[in-house]
Amino acid sequence: MDHIASLAGNDCQSRRLFMEMSAKLSLGVSLSVPFLPKNIKAQEGASAKSLIYIYLSGGMTHLDTFDPKRGDVMGNSEAIDSPVDNMKFGSLLPGLASQAEKLAVINSMTSTNGAHEQGQYIMRTGYEKRATIVHPTVGPWAERLLGKRGETLPDSVVIGRSTSNAGFMEPALSPLPIANPSGGVPNTDLIVEGDRFSRRMEMANKLGQQFTEKFKYAGPDSYVEYYNQANKLLNSNALNAFDISGESNRADYGESRLGQGCLLARRLVENGVRVVEVISGGWDMHVDVQTGTQSKLPELDTAVSTLLKDLESRGLLDSTMVAIGTEFGRTPDINMNAGRDHYPAAYSCVLAGGGVKGGTVYGSTDGSGKKVKSDPMKPEDFLATIGHGMGLPLEEKVYSATQRPFTFANKGEPATKLFG
Repeated sequence: MDHIASLAGNDCQSRRLFMEMSAKLSLGVSLSVPFLPKNIKAQEGASAKSLIYIYLSGGMTHLDTFDPKRGDVMGNSEAIDSPVDNMKFGSLLPGLASQAEKLAVINSMTSTNGAHEQGQYIMRTGYEKRATIVHPTVGPWAERLLGKRGETLPDSVVIGRSTSNAGFMEPALSPLPIANPSGGVPNTDLIVEGDRFSRRMEMANKLGQQFTEKFKYAGPDSYVEYYNQANKLLNSNALNAFDISGESNRADYGESRLGQGCLLARRLVENGVRVVEVISGGWDMHVDVQTGTQSKLPELDTAVSTLLKDLESRGLLDSTMVAIGTEFGRTPDINMNAGRDHYPAAYSCVLAGGGVKGGTVYGSTDGSGKKVKSDPMKPEDFLATIGHGMGLPLEEKVYSATQRPFTFANKGEPATKLFG
């Protein structure tokens, strides 16, 4: 830092370098940020105008939830019937079982990623994790391909995370992170007076413009645009969309972070946010899976069954796709610690709303839940199915800073028969 400060001398070239280095440090700007012109192109006939993606981090057990079996593989868990003849649920999901006619249960998910970080990465981006590039999640892709929906609210939000990024896309496309759904948008109070803050933003804009003119790329402008969007939100009534304290049915969702996250997601979608991720941890059950499921499954059941009812009552379910995803399943064999270990060969995910054909079971596993028997679906296929329902142009290429072409969901094949 002393070296950088010394550049701010009397020499014009040194002063310019000082400004460039300062902007790089303060704004996170680098020459790797690409210029990506927007290309708005929505597919006709797509029903899902919004997405709520509930991600269960840690690996949800498929056998105790959406793909129950008979015999010893169930441990202490039991299966219950639903109004759909061929759709059964774990006994701790009675609320979702009662709404089976709204659900498309995918029991043929399969992956080769048995580690948490890699499994979660591909389930959220459609790409294998690489050291050389960061891929965008659904929100930045949707905004990049369809354009920004509103003037003030962000196009995408991730609940349950304190940071986010847009991968190789423009920083302005980054989802707004909300760590605590009950706490609203963090750091909304200015630590300096309004005039001083405005002067700082004006300086950031000038630095960004200088970078754009010198290097002919949009990286600095994108960072400044991200800050400008945040500033606009903080100074508007739209900030109230993140406040769930006055919701009359707040208790119906449950007091868990997952439940309150689903409530916030519904409120955000209602106010025009396109993509909301709700990330819930605690699903890695290597030890005492019975106690783990007794804790987590009622939270999931209450949160999602209430969300579906709430969306339907407000006329939003037909236009809002709800997805439940996880990085892998759990072993059919109970281990020596009474738990289930990682099992990517077969697991379950769920879709509902947004044009999805309810009362559908897609794919199947064998009698012990070890092998996929029919209609295998990979993580990129799952995301492609979501993208199809949202009308995303799946063949549209977007180029990274290194001019490598990428498509949403990495050329995954959408399961189009899941849509009515």
